[in-house]
Amino acid sequence: MNLFKTNLATLAGAVIALGSLGVPATADPDAALADLQATVLSKGPNGEDPSAAGDLTLSEAELEAIQAMNATAAIVMHYGGNDWSRAQIAGLSDQFGKMGIEVIAVTDAGFKPEKQVSDIETIMAQSPDIIVSIPTDPSATAAAYRAAAEAGTKLVFMDNVPKGFTAGQDYVAAVSADNYGNGVAAAHLMAKALDEEGQIGLVFHAADFFVTRQRYDAFKATIESDYPNIEIIAEQGIGGPDFTGDAEKAASAMLTSNPGIDGIWAVWDVPAEGVISAARVSGRDDLIITTIDLGENVAINMAQDGFVKGLGAQRPFDQGVAEAILAGYGLLGKEAPAFVALPALPVTKDTLLDGWQAVYHSEATENIRKSMK
Repeated sequence: MNLFKTNLATLAGAVIALGSLGVPATADPDAALADLQATVLSKGPNGEDPSAAGDLTLSEAELEAIQAMNATAAIVMHYGGNDWSRAQIAGLSDQFGKMGIEVIAVTDAGFKPEKQVSDIETIMAQSPDIIVSIPTDPSATAAAYRAAAEAGTKLVFMDNVPKGFTAGQDYVAAVSADNYGNGVAAAHLMAKALDEEGQIGLVFHAADFFVTRQRYDAFKATIESDYPNIEIIAEQGIGGPDFTGDAEKAASAMLTSNPGIDGIWAVWDVPAEGVISAARVSGRDDLIITTIDLGENVAINMAQDGFVKGLGAQRPFDQGVAEAILAGYGLLGKEAPAFVALPALPVTKDTLLDGWQAVYHSEATENIRKSMK
């Protein structure tokens, strides 16, 4: 998929031009990773250009007006079983508290569209002023979100948007990490760990889910365009909801069928945990893993000089704050950008503690600190 390939031109300064010699260009991973933190490569769900979260503001007068509304909000998650979801909820709750908005429900659909539809219908009995949500399936959940919007509830979306919805009309805005940029980051980190040569496999998300598709497209495009001596020899999709178990099975099959494989990329940290398990069972202590999302378990593995050599981190706490502010825009009828994105954050063991602070707005957990060698 070439939807965002032109955005890779922003990394041109990191590429060594060898084309005139008849040799494919090879990227400088360190330079490319540094560039990623100063730009956003992703487009929005409907092709929108990204706006910066730092540009979102509420004046004192606007904040007082929102506080006087005594508004209520519900947070409708796709699933809540990871550090990313917990950080999103923490950022939303913190900012809503400052705005005088009461959070009346937080739901977990377990990545099941039918459960999320039921969650929305149950919540609407309480007539919330705001719903902040990430759709599990953009088609299967669209009617439930449409009913909420028609009832007057202001909708703000994380990452994914229901089919047929238009920003500024059906919902306030969508907020995301730079998922394409994080896929690019994971590719450069893989290349760096492999000394830019080897064979790798991909464990991707086999679902109609916009942001995870971005990661896959970005990782694959970056390896293929920038690292001619790295070959993708296996790919396996996983559907969940047991993402760890599914990824372990996928990785085990790759390791069995391709005993010379050097690395495996996993679409986010929970599947990466499954790849770690497969590597241990297979006795592949030399396997290199990169992924996306800075969860505690992959952070511990990285701190211990384990399989995970780097990852592209989202900024879920800051994303939650941005979503809450945009909900305030909706309450005020203030014009909002259609798509807001936060830059990718490449993380390795050397930057792990600072990365954790940036992602979660708190010190790394005791388990991570103890694991640092």
